[in-house]
Amino acid sequence: MSATATTASGGTPPAPGPHRAPAAPEPGGAASRLGWAAADSWTMTRRELARWARQPVAVVVNLAFPVMLLLMFTYLVGGGRGVDGDPTAYLVPGMLALTMAFGLESTMLAVTQDLGKGVIDRFRSMPMAPGAVLVGRSAADMLQSVAALAVMTGVGYAVGWRWHHGPTAALGAMGLLLLLRFAMLWVGIHLALVAGRPEMVSAVQILVWPVGFLSNVFAAPGSMPAWLGAVVEWNPMSATATAVRDLFGNPGATSGSWAAEHAGLLAVLWPTAIIAVFFPLAVRRFTRIGR
Repeated sequence: MSATATTASGGTPPAPGPHRAPAAPEPGGAASRLGWAAADSWTMTRRELARWARQPVAVVVNLAFPVMLLLMFTYLVGGGRGVDGDPTAYLVPGMLALTMAFGLESTMLAVTQDLGKGVIDRFRSMPMAPGAVLVGRSAADMLQSVAALAVMTGVGYAVGWRWHHGPTAALGAMGLLLLLRFAMLWVGIHLALVAGRPEMVSAVQILVWPVGFLSNVFAAPGSMPAWLGAVVEWNPMSATATAVRDLFGNPGATSGSWAAEHAGLLAVLWPTAIIAVFFPLAVRRFTRIGR
């Protein structure tokens, strides 16, 4: 039985026997192998989408949490300390970057749940493309991130935020945000494969939150002590937030430092470096499961 037939509806595959290498696709060269991998990857993506349909409350909570943070910092706590101009225009792009970074928690939870239930072991015992599980996971998470960006952008408009540099620059900003999410996705997959249990996600959350708040999302580095401002400016999330503000035409907090002046470059280099490290680590850890 193929992986596609078994899991297209989002169900759980049959219990496996001992791990075995995936069966080779029918003869036909590279095109046949690519089609085989694409079909199985799409099946894994559909499985995650079917899970959303069965668990709508979890989807709504994941989308609503960053919205609540944005509203809380806009109307209750305040944001944009040390910024000349509209604090909301400073805060919203930062919150978009924070939402992308915090997405690794949902990635970790989904992967550890599958590990705990033995679902990944079952998939690996079936005649399917070796990387289909990871590709499907990453594709589903990126779709969820696009939805989160759409919701946050709509809420930002509702609270008075606007972009000013046209659709091309706005699409570039969204691209940088999704690049950061893609990088954090592979961090989440690797940490989940190492942790192996959903209970360990809470331990990672303890580390993620300080890293997220140790950035220029809520306040300008110039309003902080000099040593802390220097640390904040070199945070990958700060680079993305600053570059996104520039593309949107929103007020920033340029300090004249090299990191602030080259935020656009760092917004590409930081996620690329993270992917270069954690993508092979995640793939290697995945291939060693059950050995």
